[in-house]
Amino acid sequence: MVQKNAPISGLYDHIGYWLDRLRGAVHTRFERRLASHGVTVSQWTVLVTLYHGRAERVRDIARVAHMDGGAVTRLADRLEAHKFIKRVPDPEDGRSVLLKLTDQGRDLVPALAAAADATDEQFFGVLSDQEVAQLRRLMTKLLTAANDTPDKNWSSAPLRRKSFKNNYGNG
Repeated sequence: MVQKNAPISGLYDHIGYWLDRLRGAVHTRFERRLASHGVTVSQWTVLVTLYHGRAERVRDIARVAHMDGGAVTRLADRLEAHKFIKRVPDPEDGRSVLLKLTDQGRDLVPALAAAADATDEQFFGVLSDQEVAQLRRLMTKLLTAANDTPDKNWSSAPLRRKSFKNNYGNG
């Protein structure tokens, strides 16, 4: 029950507001970088997942990327139309298909990864390695408390900060 005349928190008092604002800024900048390659952030998610062999079936990509299966199917349709992926029969399940990168899609992923790296550098390059590791631990803790524990591959992965130190003098 809210007490009468209790102070009411404002917009800027909420961490969620600031997280959403940062997420929006990162997403917008990344979308702009990917647009020059004709790809969206969601499409990049599918392409990079396939590239690294994390999943090949729509349902598995959806699980890895925290997306709806229908959304992944629609993304696959668009990626197939652009000749970045192809569908092949699943040898283990005749009712299912696997998504595979085409040569064109495989050749594109390194440029998309460079765009992702540049976006991370722009927004998180001001943080030291220790601060990035702390941020990961804190995000893992918060997501776990929300029953959305990140994949262990992310939360325990070594830092990959190619040029952050060169551009920002951190580390």
